[in-house]
Amino acid sequence: MKKYSKNQALIKGCRQLLVCAALSVLINILPSHVFAQADSAKTTADTTVAATEPSLLSPSLELLSIQKADSSVDLKVALKTKFKGSTIKLPLLKVTFYQVADTVNKEMGFIITDLNGKGVFNCKANQLLVDKDGKVHFKAMFAGNKSMEATDGEVTAKRARIDITPIKEDSVTSVKVKLIDVGTGKEAGVSNIVVGIFVKRQFFPMKLGEVTTDTTGEGTLEIPKGLPGDANGNITLIAKIDENETYGNLESSTSQNWGVAVSDVNSVMPRALWSAHPPLWMVITFVILVATVWGHYFVIVFELLRLRKEEPHEPNNPINV
Repeated sequence: MKKYSKNQALIKGCRQLLVCAALSVLINILPSHVFAQADSAKTTADTTVAATEPSLLSPSLELLSIQKADSSVDLKVALKTKFKGSTIKLPLLKVTFYQVADTVNKEMGFIITDLNGKGVFNCKANQLLVDKDGKVHFKAMFAGNKSMEATDGEVTAKRARIDITPIKEDSVTSVKVKLIDVGTGKEAGVSNIVVGIFVKRQFFPMKLGEVTTDTTGEGTLEIPKGLPGDANGNITLIAKIDENETYGNLESSTSQNWGVAVSDVNSVMPRALWSAHPPLWMVITFVILVATVWGHYFVIVFELLRLRKEEPHEPNNPINV
């Protein structure tokens, strides 16, 4: 009996020792585990905040110069950006234009982009700064805002001009174009340059043909007859050079009474298959066919409702026989 009590006391002491050891281990491990969780939560929160901070959009600015026949220059700009894989046009933003000559940046003015993110700034001939090589260098800049970064665009072109001269001999009409280099201060014809001839239309100019300038910088193209014009038969002919490596873009135009007069008065078109007013017999036939089809639908629905009302119902309190 004494031996049994001694063994029981030994077992009880071992149990107490194991419990104390377990508590010691928990006390040493628990603080570090809690702090580790706190640090991990803090790192996760910092990462989430950094990920949710809005990043600035990076817009792109396209600048194009077009030298006109009056020696002025049109600067066309297009402002857009990429967002979630889509191209977005940037309207109602300020774009400032500069001329760059040697170390001088001369501010010319600014425009506000339209709803398509585009704008045109005209630089007069007396405002141009030409360098020693006869070139003009333009720069357009968008200063950025809270949601977009700043961006700019530059373009350089040598000074030149296109002269377009209408020619009418007997019943033959044509135009003569001449490309003149004016960058050196002396006018000189430029040879072997392709010039496109267009006629103005409501949306985009229609190309009539193209000519290559000869040694004197000239070229001639015959204008076809029967081109539709305005109410007075006037057509606008345009000579253009696009994206030339030396001269960039050039354009000149002239208006001549060589077209077919087309009335600009809105009149009611007669009833015809090709007009907005179809023939009366077609309208009547269409109405009859549609009324017949929908009439069958109404009859079917009416009969279904009538049959449902006539369906017999069991009495509420049947009498058991």
